[in-house]
Amino acid sequence: MILIAENVNVMSQTLGLAMKERMAQPIQKMAQAAQASGMDYIDLNIGPAKKTGADMMPWLVETVQQVSDLPLSLDTTNPEAIEAGLALCRKRALINSVSLQPERLENILPLVTRYKAEMIGLLWSTDGMPRDVDERCMLAVDLVYKANETGVPNEDIWIDPIATPISGDIAKIKSCLEFLQMLPEIAPGCKSIVGLSNVSNGTPAPLRPYLNRVFMVMLERVGIYSVIADALDPELQRINRGERTELVELIHQTLDGEDIDLTTLSEEDIKYVKTAKVLSGNTLYSHSWLES
Repeated sequence: MILIAENVNVMSQTLGLAMKERMAQPIQKMAQAAQASGMDYIDLNIGPAKKTGADMMPWLVETVQQVSDLPLSLDTTNPEAIEAGLALCRKRALINSVSLQPERLENILPLVTRYKAEMIGLLWSTDGMPRDVDERCMLAVDLVYKANETGVPNEDIWIDPIATPISGDIAKIKSCLEFLQMLPEIAPGCKSIVGLSNVSNGTPAPLRPYLNRVFMVMLERVGIYSVIADALDPELQRINRGERTELVELIHQTLDGEDIDLTTLSEEDIKYVKTAKVLSGNTLYSHSWLES
């Protein structure tokens, strides 16, 4: 699958300050690490940046492109910032993102065609995020139709059904996975994308990688095209490169409800089995799920 590095983010204590103070070195170091780890894109997330975005995004694009030749995903709700960044991208860019909110459709969709970019279609409407798979399907059809009207073909649309934290409602995670299986029929040619780390938001830091890795395996199983993920997780990369086939098979067996003898497994593999049970809804989530 296509991996997009999430790490150049204004919410980072280190890189957020570097963006605001226009300090290139920390950002370039992260961009180089993302490319070296095998990522396919780098997401440049500057947040809303209502006042400073039109200056920050082009500076960030140029700063990253000085040390990396990976294509960029421009991540902000500020249309002026997106356009300023698009004008400087050396490779075809990905706009993150276009939702069904009227101002986003009006201000961002024309930029997709004007700059021959691709777009992430975020299934978020004026009523907020979808509650179930049916609402996701309706929003996806509506969003693709509006994008097509503006001249954006399905092949340039990456649909994000919005993954939610495991600490919330497990039904929403199941709904996300179910929708991804239906997407090829609903919107032929569209790609699929998920913010992988969303699933582990609110979870203690040492436990987040297990959730992210297992969730990636679950997403791959339902045909995901791309995930936005942590470029600094080497195990995630190994799984994606097909170097951990035994682990992936173990996770599949757990998801399929097979009876697994934990006494035959290493302590590390047991953690993946327990995590798969949590993400499939067979075990209730708590911060101590690995200890039970």
